[in-house]
Amino acid sequence: PKIAINTQSEHCQSAGNGEIRPGESIPATRLSSYFHGIIPQRPQGAGFRTEQSPDFHMSIISGVELAKSFGAQDIFAGLSFDIPRGARIALVGPNGCGKTTLLRLIVGLESPSAGQIQSARGLRIGYMPQQAQMEAQGTLWQAMEAVFGDLLAQAERLRQLEAAMANPERQEAALERYGPLLEAFELAGGYTYSERIKRVLTGLGFSPDELEIPLAHLSGGQRTRALLARLLLENPDLLLLDEPTNHLDLDGVEWLEEYLQKWEGSLLIVAHDRAFLDQVVGQVWELSFGQLTTYRGNYSHYVAQREERIARQQESYERQQAHIARTEDYIQRYIAGQRTRQAQGRKKRLDRIERIERPREQRTMSLDLGRPLRSGDLVLGLYNLSVGYTPQAPLFFVDETELRRGQRVALLGPNGSGKTTLLRTVLEEIEPLAGRIRLGAGVHVGYFAQAHAGLDLDKTLLDTIMDAGLPSLSRARDLLGRYRFSGDDVFKQVRDLSGGEQARVALALLAMEGANLLLLDEPTNHLDIPSQEIMQEVLGKFQGSILLVAHDRYLIRALASHVWAIVAGQLRTFSGYDAYRDWLREQHSVRSADPEPGRQEWEAEREARRRAEREAEYKARRRSEAEAAIHALEERLAQVEAELARASTAQDVERVTKLGVEHAQLQQELDVQWAAWAELS
Repeated sequence: PKIAINTQSEHCQSAGNGEIRPGESIPATRLSSYFHGIIPQRPQGAGFRTEQSPDFHMSIISGVELAKSFGAQDIFAGLSFDIPRGARIALVGPNGCGKTTLLRLIVGLESPSAGQIQSARGLRIGYMPQQAQMEAQGTLWQAMEAVFGDLLAQAERLRQLEAAMANPERQEAALERYGPLLEAFELAGGYTYSERIKRVLTGLGFSPDELEIPLAHLSGGQRTRALLARLLLENPDLLLLDEPTNHLDLDGVEWLEEYLQKWEGSLLIVAHDRAFLDQVVGQVWELSFGQLTTYRGNYSHYVAQREERIARQQESYERQQAHIARTEDYIQRYIAGQRTRQAQGRKKRLDRIERIERPREQRTMSLDLGRPLRSGDLVLGLYNLSVGYTPQAPLFFVDETELRRGQRVALLGPNGSGKTTLLRTVLEEIEPLAGRIRLGAGVHVGYFAQAHAGLDLDKTLLDTIMDAGLPSLSRARDLLGRYRFSGDDVFKQVRDLSGGEQARVALALLAMEGANLLLLDEPTNHLDIPSQEIMQEVLGKFQGSILLVAHDRYLIRALASHVWAIVAGQLRTFSGYDAYRDWLREQHSVRSADPEPGRQEWEAEREARRRAEREAEYKARRRSEAEAAIHALEERLAQVEAELARASTAQDVERVTKLGVEHAQLQQELDVQWAAWAELS
């Protein structure tokens, strides 16, 4: 699209300095934000400038000496960067370092405190924030179709021409216009855009019967996935993604990986999923201590290069410190003696030397799960187990599966397949629908709940730890300090903590339990990458047994000795993640020719169950609405009847007539609502 800007004004600058030329039309920058999906051209001024130079084709957007502060707090300063066309960049760094702030500066949702952002003319930017919001109008499918508004308009024009061709008087003129328009429509993807929408929505985890769900009825996670789907369909020049894998299951993450590997535009991604970054990016920006450092390669290459860089810097720092110490010793011994001139010369050279900084490391958790007591050889046994909430609709079945001492099992499956339900069944919070669960001799279970559901939000951190069994104030503060809570932080209420901070509190409580079987439900969610690496190292050293629910493939590959996968309503076991992936690839290759026995029937049953649940929810909501309407109508009817009695007594014929008409209308509406309520009930 083009925006025609009226620049025939005395306030408009002439060309040559990056400003818009008088009378010039410029392409509109389409910015997919969490408010409107498309926002016009980035504004001039306030730290932003649209680049006009023809030599700017190498980079689509650049930052020059950027700084951002909030009040007295400096987030970063002096950041400069370039994003070339086709670049695939990961932005990494500890929580709170300013990654999201930098994305918002690039998008234009915030202005820099200093510096400037330069962008290529007509640059189309797509942005997905962590907490996405979408206009809650229409259905999911309609929101995706809106991306193809031009094609829909062309299709409508073609239908009009087809109708015109049926008229002999207009046939020739319509036919002449129809051919070129049809060719343009086909070249633009007019016959394939529906399949593109289905492919993207299915890949991101939406089932076919969810395509017509109103946006207003989607959960927060579904809305985030819907926004991501719309961004992928819009195909912007630069795509900024802030934690895109947070609301995707393992299949969805791997589908997104494959899709982005074929992406022709530029990518800038903030993500804590290390395996995802390994597959998608070719460059890493590390934002740490207010500075931006660039590394080539994927995440694993970045880790190796960063360690090498820190080691070199430490070596250079120590060598320089030794030189400084020797020089200062020489100066001190000879500054007042016979070698005064030599000592003064060395002092001048030492004053001019550029000092090498000691490498700085982020403060990390000191996580220690202790040495648990030894359990029996059998830790957990599942026998003829049916898991779920209602006998008529179990989530999945287990024939016979055992977890042995020292094994670390990753429990995998799509969202909603019953992974957390199995953990809660083992904890005896939910009764098995059938079969039995056996805990081995000497087994003590520790549980890390998803979203930290067991935390009391009204307690302070200090009270949380002391109430869990550390009555000593000094020991409680010492434990919290190992999890990066110090000073007045310990007096914060749990509800005031971020998701990552709440995860650290839950880990501290887990360490106090002395468990030898850990049930971990998404333990790395909300943790930054350094904390994930510490979690991985400590769990790797844990001497007990682990049953782990996670989407973090980096953690799964490093940790899991076995995989339990929920597939088509059945728990299957594998000797490691690679064995599970090999089996899954084989199933995908033969599924079209030889579907897995019983899978189609099970999926059909599950979809029917979900439809029934949604229909029941819809009926309950409509019944509640009908009851509210009936209540309001009956109240108004009583008022009208009282007014009718008073008007009749006063012999006010006109008033009686008017109220009589309203009474009849109210009674009719009331009958309709009662009929609807009876049908819904």
